[in-house]
Amino acid sequence: MNKIFPSFYPVLPDVNWIERLAPHGIKVVQLRLKDAEPTEIDRQILASLEIAKRYNIQLIVNDYWQAAIRLGADYIHLGQEDLEAADLKEIKANNIKLGVSTHSLEELDIALKAEPDYIALGPVYETILKKMKWAPQGLDNVRLWRTKTELPLIAIGGITPQRAPLVLDAGADSVAVVTDLVTAEDPVAQTRLWVEQVS
Repeated sequence: MNKIFPSFYPVLPDVNWIERLAPHGIKVVQLRLKDAEPTEIDRQILASLEIAKRYNIQLIVNDYWQAAIRLGADYIHLGQEDLEAADLKEIKANNIKLGVSTHSLEELDIALKAEPDYIALGPVYETILKKMKWAPQGLDNVRLWRTKTELPLIAIGGITPQRAPLVLDAGADSVAVVTDLVTAEDPVAQTRLWVEQVS
């Protein structure tokens, strides 16, 4: 099992969420900011980097690879469409580590050709966060992906603290968590639960 990543990988929608949950034991976090203006993107990334440094957390910036490079981030995550549009040579030249989303074996093949530092698979379970054109992958596909790559494997989609051990046992190195945190009645308490049970 590859332990570059902790088992618990929160994915949060903005810097306010990161600031709220950073003090509670998380070791890695993704800033998944959507539909923001360039100045707001810069502000959010810079503020998130400062928080990450303060709490010794690995920040991963979703999508905005050019801003991430310019502002000094060292890890980005790209979906398949973003991967197609990104300048991988520039990303590598700046020593930026890369994670890539996959939802099918075809996408896995595309992702592996980009020589990423980790692969994400999802949705493992049905997710209510956003409408997905992909059916739930299930644990069988986690096992299958594990046979296809030795890279860190991140599972995402509908994962709860109760489901996490099953996903990790199936071969995932880490579980990325969105909905279970941002819809929780007490996100701080839920984060502490994840850290205690899964990290």
